[in-house]
Amino acid sequence: MKAAFHDRSGPARDVLRVLDVERPEPGPGQVRVRVALSAINPGDMFLRRNATPQDFRPVGEHTGRIPHQDGTGTIDAVGPGVDPGRIGERVWIWMAGAGHPWGTAAEWTVLPSEQAVALPDGVSDELGACLGIPAMTAHWCLHADGSPRDRTVLVAAGAGAVGHYAIELGRLAGARIVTTVSGPEKAAMVKAAGADLVVNYRDADAARQILEGAGPVDRIIEVSLNDNLELDLAVASPGAVIVTYAAQPDDPALPVFRLMWANLVLRFALFLTEPRDALLRAATEITAALEDGALTPLPVHSFSLDDVAVAHEAVENGLIGKAVLDLR
Repeated sequence: MKAAFHDRSGPARDVLRVLDVERPEPGPGQVRVRVALSAINPGDMFLRRNATPQDFRPVGEHTGRIPHQDGTGTIDAVGPGVDPGRIGERVWIWMAGAGHPWGTAAEWTVLPSEQAVALPDGVSDELGACLGIPAMTAHWCLHADGSPRDRTVLVAAGAGAVGHYAIELGRLAGARIVTTVSGPEKAAMVKAAGADLVVNYRDADAARQILEGAGPVDRIIEVSLNDNLELDLAVASPGAVIVTYAAQPDDPALPVFRLMWANLVLRFALFLTEPRDALLRAATEITAALEDGALTPLPVHSFSLDDVAVAHEAVENGLIGKAVLDLR
């Protein structure tokens, strides 16, 4: 089969290439999926740029890794302990490449059965491919500190992938959603996703707009703690939770006394180390939301497998929406 592959870290064009590798066979508890769309996340950039020799493992006759965690496809084989009735099932995939080298940037991948989740009838490959890590991260950020029902939640950068699903899943869970964006195009996207209040974070009076429009916020889902902490502190209610899910090159300087004075909770969230039971709950509830028609796709930008390096560069250059490799 054809697969994207790298055996060292570095820039996309320097390290990513497409190889013919042996098609994998599913092991105990695993399924094999014929990949339709392989989704690309910012975390895939980090894993490619920062891979160490310990991250590279046998892939057929090669040693390295196939990138990407998410995507969609159809189960065509199952390993011992998996119901053969799953063969032929369309699925959305999460964290395929976590802990082993078989990511989704290939014609086939293998992964634990529970990480290939049945796609409800009528749900497109494009929507399924947008889920995975972004929707799972959004769910954890919303629910890690209890139900967000009747809470006011500020979603930073609501037009991003995690932000988009934080809006939709938050509304579904009964939260009031405030979100920040950088301009009119993104404002239109988050309004379509269901945000109750949209504020341009570049406005000098952004904090006033949030407080007057929604009051103090109970939870903040943060993508850039370094850039947004002052705004977060200005609008947070006493005892609020700030959940940050993305790392920046430089660690923030924390105003400890101000955080203490408001009795704030600062939570750090990373999908790779999220509790397993929380991941499984998220997968179940995301699928239920799909069945209810409550989730929508991001703008999808398709690339061929041969253009995997071009796709990575597009993500690194701030592509709005979801980049996917189309392997259909």
